[in-house]
Amino acid sequence: MGKWMKAAVVHEFGKPLRIEELPKPEPGPGEVVVRIEASGLCHTDIHAAHGDWPIKPKLPLIPGHEGVGIVESCGAGVTEVKEGDRVAIPWLGYACGVCEYCVSGWETLCESQQNTGYTIDGCYAEYARASARYVVKVPKEVDPFDAAPLTCAGVTTYKAVKVSGARPSDLVAIFGIGGLGHLALQYAKIAGATVVAVDLFDEKLELARELGADYTVNAREENPAEAITKLGGADAAIVVAVSPKAFEQAYQALRRGGRLVLVGLPAEGFVRLPIFETVLRGIQVVGSIVGTRIDLAETFELHALGRTRVVYEKRPLEMVNECFEAVEQGKAKARIVFQV
Repeated sequence: MGKWMKAAVVHEFGKPLRIEELPKPEPGPGEVVVRIEASGLCHTDIHAAHGDWPIKPKLPLIPGHEGVGIVESCGAGVTEVKEGDRVAIPWLGYACGVCEYCVSGWETLCESQQNTGYTIDGCYAEYARASARYVVKVPKEVDPFDAAPLTCAGVTTYKAVKVSGARPSDLVAIFGIGGLGHLALQYAKIAGATVVAVDLFDEKLELARELGADYTVNAREENPAEAITKLGGADAAIVVAVSPKAFEQAYQALRRGGRLVLVGLPAEGFVRLPIFETVLRGIQVVGSIVGTRIDLAETFELHALGRTRVVYEKRPLEMVNECFEAVEQGKAKARIVFQV
């Protein structure tokens, strides 16, 4: 075991990442060091590298919060996992465990949280250090390259479907059929809902049909709000697209009493919603942020049971900058997973 590792590093916002040799991390008390097998590319990683959001990540930064690998070493006091376990390192890298949010099942709202690949170094590397309490074991039936996208794209959309309240009698609209959306529609189908998939590209809509979408709408060719209203209006609309226009269209597609679930994080950061209609039509607008460790364990369990399919493309870490560009241009079929 060498003392150095390969990693992709952000040194300056908006500049290409550099592949570098860095010292391999050592586990502190309560921490583990994981030998990364697969590391998923999430759009959040691109926003982090560009410094797009109001709260900036630390620099220099190793991005990545969909890391899956084998625990190589454990620090003092670690009881949650052991060497040789396959684990996932999610966005929620650490939470305090004692605040009102943590003890009421909303650890993702903890104000003391640390986020993997943002406030602490992430998984675009051969090794990553993580809190043993906040990694999640990956079942042996789940391939690490499937597990990587499930660690964020999966748990985020699984939680969003929970938050949407989707039921078997509901019409649920999914706006954006990419790395997140292709999983969101599967969880909505598992919940029993009728699903309408909305995207700008026919190949994404073809994928949606393969994965069980009941209806598809190409938003370049027709107004999705009008198309969905003809179906009776959506009981819930889950927006994982990164364009504010998609959020506004989703709002207009809701029936009375419908719920708009905000998931995607556009760089622009704002959406216009009419107060009058929101009040008179009893519309609910709710944000949904990733998921808890229990949500992630359930996400893995569903996949181990064969209930979900993960669509991804495998790439070497050295292609990180080209992959960022492909995702930004909407050219990635679904998720990109780096083989580290």
